[in-house]
Amino acid sequence: MTIRPALLTDLRSLTNLFEGYRTFYQKDPNPETAKAFISERLIENDSKIYVCENNTGALLGFVQLYPLFSSTRMRKLWLLNDLFVQPASRGRGISKLLIQRAKQLAKETNAAGLMLETGVSNEIGNQLYPSTGFKLIAASNFYEWNNPA
Repeated sequence: MTIRPALLTDLRSLTNLFEGYRTFYQKDPNPETAKAFISERLIENDSKIYVCENNTGALLGFVQLYPLFSSTRMRKLWLLNDLFVQPASRGRGISKLLIQRAKQLAKETNAAGLMLETGVSNEIGNQLYPSTGFKLIAASNFYEWNNPA
């Protein structure tokens, strides 16, 4: 298995993985919009996407990170926004390899670190993240505002 940056030539396979990720979070399938969204990320280079590819060239999973900044730390911070491994490939350490690559990105860019959010009901993620060095910040309140438009 190889972890590498996603390429525009990966768009079809990456869109399928992205739709699997969205479905996991109970979003209605929307392949055309998903393809446009991922294509824009790759073209604009406004996120970092890494994929796990097997020896036949099939994509098994991906991680997508967005740059943020920490004013208190006065450094870049990466938001690990999306992490997904296709169900048939789970249990092989792919998520850990993708997280390892995300940590490498943080080091390469002299970032303060990585942050992420996952659902309380995501039992696998809530076991995975602490096992890879993430710490739960139970003292924080997380707020969200959604644009009604």
